[in-house]
Amino acid sequence: MDAVMRVTDTIKSFRETRLSAIRSPTEFFDYHRFSRPGDFNQATQRITYNTRYFSGNYVLIIALLAVYAILSSPLLLIALVFLVGGFAAINRFAPEPVEMGGQVITQKHLYIALFVIGLPLLWLASPVLTFFWLVGASGVVILGHASLIEPGIESEYATVQDTV
Repeated sequence: MDAVMRVTDTIKSFRETRLSAIRSPTEFFDYHRFSRPGDFNQATQRITYNTRYFSGNYVLIIALLAVYAILSSPLLLIALVFLVGGFAAINRFAPEPVEMGGQVITQKHLYIALFVIGLPLLWLASPVLTFFWLVGASGVVILGHASLIEPGIESEYATVQDTV
């Protein structure tokens, strides 16, 4: 139960810190503020400011791309469901050793069987390729957006607030 409370607290904290910072779609997609940066220094300044300012939106983009990546790879989805479902089923339905046909089957045996089947299945699903696709795709989208959108007038006051 303690682990469930920690996960719940972590999710609440994540929601309060990151997801409360989600900016409105009209502000995020404000095409009037899109322009090409003049030089690398200006692009770096925009990226630095916008990644903090739109951090909630960028986390949401990463989450949506991750869901898309998992759903578009059926073998990866099956492997993840198998492994996560197997862990949940073993913890819920087999906490105590069971005797079947003169053999005692413990949780350790069930976990070994789960790994022997699940890990090769996961390896075939190429999660590393999916991870690097996710990093690349979100990097292109986030860095592209952050460098192209001009910071609002509030960015001028951000340095004043930091010094006070």
